[in-house]
Amino acid sequence: MALTGRFVLLALLGCLVVVAVPGVATLLALAGVLVVLAAVDLALAVSPRRVTLTRELPDNVRLTEPAVSGLVVRNPTRRTLRARVRDGWQPSAGAVDPRHRVSIPAGQARRLRTTLVPVRRGDRHSPHVTIRSAGPLGLAARQVTVPLPGTLRVLPPFHARRHLPSKLRRLRELDGRAAVQIRGAGTEFDSLRDYVRGDDVRSIDWRATARRQAVVVRTWRPERDRRVVIVLDTSRTAAARIGDEPRLDTGMEAALLLAVLADRGGDRVDFLALDRRVRARVGSADRGELLPSLVQAMAPLEAELIEADFSSLPGQIAAVSAHRSLVVLLTSLDSGAAEEGLLPVLPALGEKHVVVVASVRDPQLDETAAERGTVSEVYRAAAAERARLERAAMTAQLRLLGVEVVDEPPDLLPPRLADAYIRLKATGRL
Repeated sequence: MALTGRFVLLALLGCLVVVAVPGVATLLALAGVLVVLAAVDLALAVSPRRVTLTRELPDNVRLTEPAVSGLVVRNPTRRTLRARVRDGWQPSAGAVDPRHRVSIPAGQARRLRTTLVPVRRGDRHSPHVTIRSAGPLGLAARQVTVPLPGTLRVLPPFHARRHLPSKLRRLRELDGRAAVQIRGAGTEFDSLRDYVRGDDVRSIDWRATARRQAVVVRTWRPERDRRVVIVLDTSRTAAARIGDEPRLDTGMEAALLLAVLADRGGDRVDFLALDRRVRARVGSADRGELLPSLVQAMAPLEAELIEADFSSLPGQIAAVSAHRSLVVLLTSLDSGAAEEGLLPVLPALGEKHVVVVASVRDPQLDETAAERGTVSEVYRAAAAERARLERAAMTAQLRLLGVEVVDEPPDLLPPRLADAYIRLKATGRL
């Protein structure tokens, strides 16, 4: 049972009567009247346990985009339901107004809508609904919490999508380029055309030249149907916040842009998220199905507060692709974690595959290293400079092993990683 504000106001008015006519009898009479009125009102209130509830939810929504949670409240009794209904969404679901006041006549139903603006990626839950049913006098109410589980999956926002048109144009420009421009292992023959000044003489097709009695050159195009394996590190280093979001979320943005670009470029894309075990896996999907599969797999991922175990990485890659592939590892270049876990497996991995390591660089390091106005700022600048030097040393070690390194701030990592893929494809290294 719950007492309403109207009951409290009535009790305060009764106190004026007690002040005007003091005495124990007046007080007892007032208390008796209040109890009787509350009891009668409570008896006339519709039992909230008899109310039926149905939840209506979209399957998923992208982060920062609004969604509507529907709740159908049906009154099967013979009395009018006067109630307050609260949908119990967790705070990160961003429920704008989860409380509703309703008046539902006997045998009718009402649909209540709650706007959700999620502030975190993942599965957002509403485990129950609370109903407070008041009597016709509005003095007392019955309250019950009804289990009604609801889950809304909040997908990664994929803000890096805005870079996709320009990167796709660059990919299309590669098709039909002359061999002198993209010559190298791993290019496919496209067509023949007349020789023009500046063409590489190595591209001349002598048999076609003899037949046509004019110099003819071969043109090439980047190979298609290559394997691109994207590995996202979900260990403790992925929990660090760089700028306004965790390193893990920035890695997702870069992985999504690269995956869609490679898929549109005719390559086969596989995705793995791992730390000590595989947290998510997406295999090569049919055209048009890759992006939905990726965002569904990424949505529930969270950084695990454990060290990454990259010793199983070569085996995981081999299970995905037995052929030469582009392996893109989205991880941290922090010296301790990378030296102990990543460096030992890269030589064996680089012998068979083209390896790219992509990492988010904290722009705060550059700002801190430049501030040296006070003694404390000098010490902070020294620490930032040391971190930058360790990062540069780690980058140099990776490049000595033949690994491509993309180390950029959060807003630049997705487009720069896409540029690295296009560059590798243009030079025929895929």
